[in-house]
Amino acid sequence: MREETARARTLVLAVEGWPGHRAGQHVDVRLTAEDGYQAHRSYSLASPPGAPALEVTVERLEDGEVSPWLVDDAEPDDMCEVRGPIGGYFVWEPERGGPLLLVAGGSGLVPLMCIERLRRSAAPEIASTLLLSARAPDDVIYADELDGAVLTFTRRPPPAWPGFARRVDAAMLAEVAPPPAARPRCFVCGPTGFVEQVAGDLALLGHHPALIKTERFGS
Repeated sequence: MREETARARTLVLAVEGWPGHRAGQHVDVRLTAEDGYQAHRSYSLASPPGAPALEVTVERLEDGEVSPWLVDDAEPDDMCEVRGPIGGYFVWEPERGGPLLLVAGGSGLVPLMCIERLRRSAAPEIASTLLLSARAPDDVIYADELDGAVLTFTRRPPPAWPGFARRVDAAMLAEVAPPPAARPRCFVCGPTGFVEQVAGDLALLGHHPALIKTERFGS
């Protein structure tokens, strides 16, 4: 286990007979209480294909049924049920090429970091732009891996912060993204409203809709 922020933790899963996964896929995690009550949630895989450990990063939701236990209470050798890997739409392999545009809202960074980790290890020649929107510096997961990423803070930027300090918008995307003529493969993940706004702005900027892949969470 590894603490990422005060609200997020990366957990290593030992899954017998794991078949392997693709960058961008997720798993279902199910917990069973002593009285038999069950709850399950989906979590994106953080570790790239072929990594020595299978990892998920979970951010605590205060009203959640699964994430508070995974973040605050889970201990080494605790048991849970895992189903997966799941998903074939929001995935990337090096043979698909690039350039890549990865746009994350908060913990939507998890599957995008899986993709980015695979690119760095297997195809570093493929250009990649990672844009992360976070509320404040202490909400940023994987902070030590984000050299070269573009960050924008929506509530509390660091003192004397020279970068963006607003929500992701079309002007920001036009400034940092590869041009539409380069036909970047765009992956957008985060809360539903964030994803819909970014995907719409990318289309309005001229990015081909077939190259814009989205994954969202929340209502």
